[in-house]
Amino acid sequence: MKQQLLTANSALNLYWLGRHLERIESLLIDISKAYDNIIDIDANEGVALYEKLGIEIEYDNALDFLNIAMFGDHRANVYQLLSNARENAIVARSYVETEAFGSIIELHKHFEIAQMNQEMVGFKFIDKSMSLISEIWGKLTRKQTRNTNDYFIRLGKNVEKVDIHLRLAKDKEFALVVMKEIDSIVAILAPESKFQPHTIDEDDMTILASINNKINKIVRE
Repeated sequence: MKQQLLTANSALNLYWLGRHLERIESLLIDISKAYDNIIDIDANEGVALYEKLGIEIEYDNALDFLNIAMFGDHRANVYQLLSNARENAIVARSYVETEAFGSIIELHKHFEIAQMNQEMVGFKFIDKSMSLISEIWGKLTRKQTRNTNDYFIRLGKNVEKVDIHLRLAKDKEFALVVMKEIDSIVAILAPESKFQPHTIDEDDMTILASINNKINKIVRE
């Protein structure tokens, strides 16, 4: 690892950049699947998805569902999450790859224009959004030599993966595998920190609390 001097504020914003980008990508995948299912299988698929997130939504049809998912008045509003990621990238600009930063701005502009024009977004909008997210991750992870800032972004990405898989009851075994990756990053960033491994029998909230403890050790202290 190439050593870098990071302020606590920059480290925190890089961490949340990783979390927000992972959350956006995961949501876009789930929203796209729900959209297809609303059309072909079950009109209430979108309601079921957002119930898992603790959010109540109503929509008239599949396209209406997409627009509520992207721009609706709720905390999983993808545009708001993207605005948060953009703000994280701006604050930590000195530590974000130039091309990745440009793609984050482009993705935000993609959403901003749709909202300003009050467009009804569809599959093509989601497809372009997913392509830009893939570009961003590719530009953030393609380097052979990692700097300290890269580890904070990866840390955020992996923490969000665990959070999503546990909260949405997707795959607890996979979440525990990602926890090992988190521990390997923690060992690099804070070698003096020691944490206990977790098992599949442990309560989800216990595991999430453990993650938060790890992050507090790295990002806040």
